[in-house]
Amino acid sequence: MDLLERRRRSRSAPATLLTLPVTPPAGAARLRVLVVSESFLPQVNGVTNSVRRVLEHLAAEGHEAELIAPTGPATYAGFRVTRARGADLPFYSDFRVGLETRGRLRAAMERFRPDVVHIASPAMLGHQAARAARSLGVPTVAIYQTDLVGFADRYGVPGGARAMEALTRRIHLGVDRTLAPSSASIEQLERLGIDAVARWPRGVDQVLFEPGKRDEALHTELAPHGELLVGYVGRLAPEKELGLLAHLDRPGVRLVLVGGGPEEPRLRALLPRAAFIGVLHGEELARAHATLDVFVHTGRHETYCQSAQEALASGVPVVAPRAGGPVDVVDDTVAGYLYEPGDARELVAHVERLRTRPVLRRRMAVAARHSVRDRTWQAVNDLLVSHYRDVAAPAGTRRRAG
Repeated sequence: MDLLERRRRSRSAPATLLTLPVTPPAGAARLRVLVVSESFLPQVNGVTNSVRRVLEHLAAEGHEAELIAPTGPATYAGFRVTRARGADLPFYSDFRVGLETRGRLRAAMERFRPDVVHIASPAMLGHQAARAARSLGVPTVAIYQTDLVGFADRYGVPGGARAMEALTRRIHLGVDRTLAPSSASIEQLERLGIDAVARWPRGVDQVLFEPGKRDEALHTELAPHGELLVGYVGRLAPEKELGLLAHLDRPGVRLVLVGGGPEEPRLRALLPRAAFIGVLHGEELARAHATLDVFVHTGRHETYCQSAQEALASGVPVVAPRAGGPVDVVDDTVAGYLYEPGDARELVAHVERLRTRPVLRRRMAVAARHSVRDRTWQAVNDLLVSHYRDVAAPAGTRRRAG
């Protein structure tokens, strides 16, 4: 049964980018890492995927770890998962936020005795975890991965943007080091007066996501008249600005949306000719990516844009906003195109150029795969462990970030 048929059922010091050795010193001790994440399985998003990769890396390298998150299985990668208390967002029922007390987080830290606490995409849960760790003198590394300010602004929460600015400052000024994925996110943190920032990008599984997964039979089913198959992969949510896709619903183009979220009913009505595939994982996701002719992203608040990177690894040119993470992820005019955020005319022009110039499209497809050759999870997670070791080292021997 084919894929489509199956789916039918404030401080002012500037941030400094650190260059750390990724090879551990001879005889380096294994680390005990407590990971606290605002999101985990069964939620599928960039935060969950990064946390999974980190835990898998720690297990493979022989470190000890534990995860605290609002959702998740009892264990992951052989490590214990402790469920934090939480609540569903009233405007986004598919997302549960952690609301754990500082006392309970402190008790978990006293029991596990971590060398470092990794706080993934911190919001309320991460804020309490940072304060609990600080009270115990445990070093902390916070991963800046969600633009809370942009998120609040996009959802129209009254006073939300200002509140999220204040929360972001409190969190990241209270940790030993913040790791941000892109130059745009580092600049955003600088504007908020946050120092002690280093760059930590995201890796991509280049075995799973690769051009050989392209399925011509699926392409023919989705684009039976030879249309250009233009796809988006990710959450169907307001901050993704997916209404722009309506401008691409035109002759010669077939839109494909892979993912789920609160915007799906509205988007189905807006894009009646589009194929909505649903949430995919693993080989099915890789197959869908590689079968696209062009990948399009529309949201301007991406701190990295991992789905664009997966498309590049799959040999698919990317058209994305010239804002946030895509500025670093997409090699403009080489592996795809960047357009001014919200500019439907420029978005359409780039897609039409790729539709009408197949030789250019094939050249960009080759360049897309080549552009991510050094972005492996092994490399970026080796760098992450180097940051763990650095913040866990005696204060006088740490490299300074900021």
